[in-house]
Amino acid sequence: MSDPDRTTSLEAFARDHLARLDETSLRRHLVPTMRGPQAAATRQGRSLVSFSCNDYLGLSQDPRVIAAAQAATALYGTGAGASRLVTGSHPPLAALEERLATHKGTEAALVFGSGYLANLGIVSGLAGPRDLILVDALGHSCLWAGARLSGAKVLRFAHNDLGDLEALLTKHRSRHQHALILTERVYSMDGDRGPIADILHLADAHDAWTLVDDAHGLGVIGKDARAPLEMGTLSKTLGSYGGYLCASRAVVDLMTSRARSFVYTTGLPPASAAAALAALDIVEAEPDFAARPLALARRFTAQLGLPEAQSPIVPILVGEADAALGLSAALEEQGYLVVAIRPPTVPAGTARLRVAFSAAHTEAQVEGLAEAVMGQWPRTLPPLRERVRETYAAAVDSPPARSCASLTTPT
Repeated sequence: MSDPDRTTSLEAFARDHLARLDETSLRRHLVPTMRGPQAAATRQGRSLVSFSCNDYLGLSQDPRVIAAAQAATALYGTGAGASRLVTGSHPPLAALEERLATHKGTEAALVFGSGYLANLGIVSGLAGPRDLILVDALGHSCLWAGARLSGAKVLRFAHNDLGDLEALLTKHRSRHQHALILTERVYSMDGDRGPIADILHLADAHDAWTLVDDAHGLGVIGKDARAPLEMGTLSKTLGSYGGYLCASRAVVDLMTSRARSFVYTTGLPPASAAAALAALDIVEAEPDFAARPLALARRFTAQLGLPEAQSPIVPILVGEADAALGLSAALEEQGYLVVAIRPPTVPAGTARLRVAFSAAHTEAQVEGLAEAVMGQWPRTLPPLRERVRETYAAAVDSPPARSCASLTTPT
């Protein structure tokens, strides 16, 4: 068989699926983007104000954070060189874990290569075939992937629905050795918050363990109830890269040996750990600065007459993918980068613009975006305020889970 023959079916498979994605406006493309201070972004030679970045405090561009990364690189090199259980556990990682544990009020912390890797390893390391995992319907893909990897019985509960969660626990908990509830403090595509205190109460009543994904809440939404398993990322508020788990010393020690995504991967580079450590110093020392993204988000929702923002994330639900792409392109023409979010990242029929606010934004930029959104809202769609409320209600009521989990979420 010749080399071309060996790949004929593979090429046909790829081209067929790409054609289907093109037909539904769901094909993805990489666009080189140069980011800068003050929420600046340059794409294809055009200077834009970005409202599509998770750098909620702009700390990836902060001179203090950059200097910490540069100093760590000069002292320790560019990479960890090995897995952390071999020689890759360098001093900045130990210092960062100590500070993360203190910040979260836990006995210990463990840093992973990314938030996705953290959830893969934590969930599959704690649960097994005799256990039960309950996942919020809008839980991130990595929560679903970790749950499936564990081999446990996996059930979905309706988004933020305590009654549904309690009913599932009542019906299924006694049939399994252990139970694990997976939720999020701030949901990345909707910007709403999980009822953590109430979930913890249910978990205690049914002897279940709760993992809270705090990727989008760390440092920017104020105090909240703490779960026994608090995970998050270093790549958003802290402006660096990596993931972490904060928990008891026993749990962290167990994950050090059992979390495959920790054991079998190279440690985080020194620069990433040092940058996150410097950023955490700023978050703790400047609470008014850390509160700014939420204040700006609320300024935006007030100007548009939308429900008050619960986090720095505000979704503008459009409906169909091509309409969301069109609205995004129209805003880009006015100098605003607000990327369209389409299925499978969100449920079908709920394509949207996901507006992310940063302390780096000015009030004038926020007001300008609000005016641009109202001015560009497609005339073929219902008024913005009605569309947001109606589409959001439909998304909450519909059974399919969020699409970035589509390859791992039960139908």
